[in-house]
Order: sequence, then structure tokens, then C-alpha cells
Amino acid sequence: MSTYRRYSSNDALIRKKYQKLGIATSGTCANHEFREIFATQFLRQTMQHSSHSRFRNTQDNGGIRVVPKPAAAQSIPPLLLDLDGTLVDSVYEHVMAWREALEDAEIRLPHWKIHRRIGMSGRLFLPTLLRELGKKIDKSEIQTIEKIRASIFRKMIPEIRIQPGSKELLQYFAKVGARWALATSGDRSQVDQLLRNFDIPATVPVITGDDVAAAKPAPDTFVLAAQRLEVSPHDSIVIGDSPWDLLAAQRMKGLGIGLLCGGYAQEELERAGAYRVYDDPGDLLAHIEELGIQTE
Repeated sequence: MSTYRRYSSNDALIRKKYQKLGIATSGTCANHEFREIFATQFLRQTMQHSSHSRFRNTQDNGGIRVVPKPAAAQSIPPLLLDLDGTLVDSVYEHVMAWREALEDAEIRLPHWKIHRRIGMSGRLFLPTLLRELGKKIDKSEIQTIEKIRASIFRKMIPEIRIQPGSKELLQYFAKVGARWALATSGDRSQVDQLLRNFDIPATVPVITGDDVAAAKPAPDTFVLAAQRLEVSPHDSIVIGDSPWDLLAAQRMKGLGIGLLCGGYAQEELERAGAYRVYDDPGDLLAHIEELGIQTE
């Protein structure tokens, strides 16, 4: 059953955005109402920006002003998707790979503590965990651990499955002519293997951690993906399974959509800025109209 109707209680950033739009944020109005208003404003502005030049001239009809419907594909907000945990069910393989690589370096951590950082760039992941443990190792040791982790993970890739509804969601994007891109913190060789079961059009940008200086939670991968699509990051919708995806969306002032299939709790995703939270890509597709995408 979809969880998309629940809302976050941490809306300080959203309140500021409402104030910039001239929307009062005082009083006893529920936080979810603020989120609804902002998302509505976002989708309306996005559709206006993306389709402005494609509207036919306003027509007169017996004194009634009529604005013709814009081309459907151009009214769809640009969509930027994460890969691991979002389209492919690879989160726990990442956890196991990190655990084995760390134990090889005599660093022992419980699975849950590793999982809390999955979705974050590997360049930040390891230093963050080690700092929590009070351990200090040099850069060369970190690089060695990362290489071992990558080697272990590559052996697991043939067993990784796609998330429910992933293919159907991407096929739908192609059907309606949506502009979309992939943005992940993984390295290029790893990403190419994970995408082996997808038919990704050559026109779809695939941004990896190799393409940017700073990966998630920095917004760079999503920003570059938007640039490759020749759209504004502010007009884009980010779809991801981790708080790091949603924090990146917040930093680039895009709209974040969370998925539960990566193992993070709904409340965590909402606190990180998710406007809606769905079970998986299939559940998102079942409620695609909520992203401002018309199905008819």
C-alpha cells in the first residue's frame, strides 16, 4: 500500500521558500499544507518555464480568453533519477561489500551503521565512518579499502535484481517523451554493469561519480545531469531512495521524491525534504499524476 500521503514535520526550509513566494507561514496551518502549496507552485512554475515558448498564442472565443493546451511532453518536469537502491536493488550488496573490505583492514562495524551511509559518495563515506570510530588512517589506506570494496561489489552485480516497476517507469518516460537522466555516485564501470538489464536510450545522460569533483550529498551529479538535458536544476524533480539524494535536491532547489525500496524509513526521507514518498518505482508510476505528469 502506498505511503505517499504522509508528510514531514520538519519544514523550516520550505517555509522560507513560501515566504519568498509571498505565502504567509504563521498561524496554525498544518505543515503538510505548506509542503502542498510549495510543490504546487514548483510544478506550476516548472510547467510554465518548460513550455512557455511552445504555447500557441492566447485565443479569443466570444470574449472568453482561452489558452490552448501545451505539448504534453514539454509540460512534463525534467526527471533526475538515482540508480542504486532506486532502480536496482543493490543497497545490501553495497553494505556487504563495505563490511568485507573494512574487516580486511581490521575495522569492524555493524551492518546498520554501514547502511546509514549508503547512498553517500564513497569519498565521504569512509572518512565519515572512521571519524565516528575515532580512527585515523592515511589516504592510501582509504584508497586500498575502496579498491577492495569495489572488487567485492563487482562480483555481486550478476545477482542484483532491478526494483519492482523500474523498467515500466522508464518505458513510460519514453512513451510520453519525458526528459530524464540518471545521476549516481558510483563509478562508470560499475554503473555500466548495473544498467545491463535496462535499455537506456543513447540520448539519456548517465552521470556517475567519475564525472564530478563532489558527489552526493553534494548536488553536483544532479546539476550536471540537468545541464546535459539543457534544463534548469530548479525546475527538475529528483527521484532517489536515500536522504543524501534528497539533501542534494534541496541544495539545488529542486523537488525531491523519496522511495522506500532502498531501506531508509519514510520519516528520514521526509526530514531530508521528500515531498512524496512511494514504495518503489512501480508505486511511483501508479501515482505519476502527482508529479504533474498527465497520463491522458
